[in-house]
Amino acid sequence: MLAFTLRRLLAAIPTLFLVVLGAFLLVRAAPGGPFDEERVLPAELEANLLAAYHLDEPLPTQFLRYVGGVLTGDFGPSYGYRDYTVGQLIAQAFPLSLMIGGLAMLLALALGISAGAVAALRPNTALDRGVMALSMTGISIPVFVIAPLLVLAFGVSLDWLPVGWSGSGGISRLVLPVVALALPQVAHIARLTRAGLIEVLESDYIRTARAQGLPTSTLLLVHAARPALVPVLSYLGPAIAGILTGSVVIEQVFGIPGLGQFFVNGALNRDYTLVLGIVVFYATLIVLLNLAVDILYATLDPRIRLT
Repeated sequence: MLAFTLRRLLAAIPTLFLVVLGAFLLVRAAPGGPFDEERVLPAELEANLLAAYHLDEPLPTQFLRYVGGVLTGDFGPSYGYRDYTVGQLIAQAFPLSLMIGGLAMLLALALGISAGAVAALRPNTALDRGVMALSMTGISIPVFVIAPLLVLAFGVSLDWLPVGWSGSGGISRLVLPVVALALPQVAHIARLTRAGLIEVLESDYIRTARAQGLPTSTLLLVHAARPALVPVLSYLGPAIAGILTGSVVIEQVFGIPGLGQFFVNGALNRDYTLVLGIVVFYATLIVLLNLAVDILYATLDPRIRLT
C-alpha cells in the first residue's frame, strides 16, 4: 500500500507541473494586465508596480520564480486584494467552499444510492423507468441552468428559501446552493448504483443466499452493497472534480464568498497569482482525493489489491 501511494504521488508531479504551466501561460495570454484601470497610470508608477511584482522580468524567469514559490507553499501576493496573500485568501474562503461541496456530495450519495437501489430492486417497471428518466434529465441539465431555476421556483415564486448569501442567516441559506450542486451528481450515482446492484443481484452467491432464506435487507446490506458500490466509488473522483468546478457557478449565483467567487473575480481583474493559486490548489486537491478513492477500493472489494 505504501509503495502504491508513493508511486501515485510521484506520478502526480508531472501532471501538476503541466497544470501550473498551462494555467500560467493562459493567464498571461489574456489581454491587459493586473494594473490596467479606467484611469491610465503614469508611466513611472506603472513601471515601479511591475518591478515590485517582478512582472517586468522575462516570462520564463517569472514562471521559474512562481514554481519556486509554490514548492515552498508561497502562492505570492494578490494583485487585486492588496493587503492579502493568495494563501491567506484561500485559507479564508476554502472552509466555506468545503462545507458546501461536502454537504452536496453527502446529499448526492444518499439520494443517488437510494434511488438506484430502488430502481434495481424493481427492474423494468414503471418505477425503474421513472428513476432512470429523472436521472437522464439531471445529467442533461447543467448546474448553471439548475441553480437559476431553483432560485425562481423556491426563492422568488414560492418565497420558501433565501436566494442570496448576504442578508440571510441560518441553515436555510445552504439549502438551494447544496441542492443545485448535488442534483447532477445524484443522477450519475443513481444510474451507477442501479447497474452495479443489478449485476451483483444476478451473481451465484446472491442466489445461494436468497435460496437459504435470507431477507432482502440482509442481502442488500451485508452481501450486495459493497461490490455493487465499487462503480460508485470509482466515480467519486470525477464527481468531486465536478462539484469543485460547479461551485464556481453556484457561488456566483448565490453570492457565496468562497473560492469560486475569488476565482471569477481574479479572472476578471487579471489577478494572475490568485487565479493560478486557486488552480494549483484545486488540482492538488483532486489528485489527493483520487488517490484516496483508489485506496478505498480494497475496502469495498477485497479482490482488489493495491501493490
